[in-house]
Amino acid sequence: MITEELINSLKANTDLIDYLNSHKEDNPSYKSALEKYDYEQELLPLQAELVDFQRWVQKENKKIAIIFEGRDASGKGGTIKRFTEHLNPRAMRIVALNKPTEVEKNQWYFNRYITPLPNAGEIVFFDRSWYNRAVVEPVMGFCDENQYKRFMIQVPEFENMLYESGTTIIKFWFSVSQEEQQRRFEKRINNPLKKWKFSPVDEKGQELWDDFTIYKNQMFSRTHNSFCPWVVINSNNKKRARLESIKYVLSLFDYENKGCNCKTILPDPNVVQRYFRNTIQLDR
Repeated sequence: MITEELINSLKANTDLIDYLNSHKEDNPSYKSALEKYDYEQELLPLQAELVDFQRWVQKENKKIAIIFEGRDASGKGGTIKRFTEHLNPRAMRIVALNKPTEVEKNQWYFNRYITPLPNAGEIVFFDRSWYNRAVVEPVMGFCDENQYKRFMIQVPEFENMLYESGTTIIKFWFSVSQEEQQRRFEKRINNPLKKWKFSPVDEKGQELWDDFTIYKNQMFSRTHNSFCPWVVINSNNKKRARLESIKYVLSLFDYENKGCNCKTILPDPNVVQRYFRNTIQLDR
């Protein structure tokens, strides 16, 4: 137990860490505190790397679009927050579009996503993207079969045009188990600050789990390619998913001072995998 006498006897932060480590098996709260401490110690240097990376993007006029997809409560928003919280807001944007307006419903599907695409020297984070039409919309009945089929034919061509025009697209799928999703839903409902996140679509997510899986697998098999591969993130552990997805992005580019802020930027292959047919996913 941490007493006033113990606190007064500590000479440095490392003394407290040593004490918690020596007693963590007896007190679960100590173990939780240490895990959070270790996470913060790893996150901050990676965020410093992101600052260097963003400077390079600006200097070299790169165009970077990072797409975050996955089932509801898979950790997309929390990861985007950790990517962006120390970046220069003038050279990055977060895009989270509302449902299409009546005008947009009668336009070419990709039209509403063209304006938010990155300009030269900019990173854009898509909290969901045009891939709504690949999974959520057909499962929930928000598009018809012809619209879905047309999208699946056009999306590789659309992304290839972006690639050829110099836009780098990184496509993340955050994979969470059904049990973990349900646990996170319950936490949202019981948290007055987060209950706004729980929607009727979320409620249907558990009921239509298998339908989501079918469309998700079709999306992978038809839109995973060499220039815009899908990267699957094991996100049952949200903190690990945040760290490893940041490492993955940093590992892709040869920016100035790469790796100067942290020990490693190589992602853990047990957490981050490029999609292929026999990839082990949590949300089967």
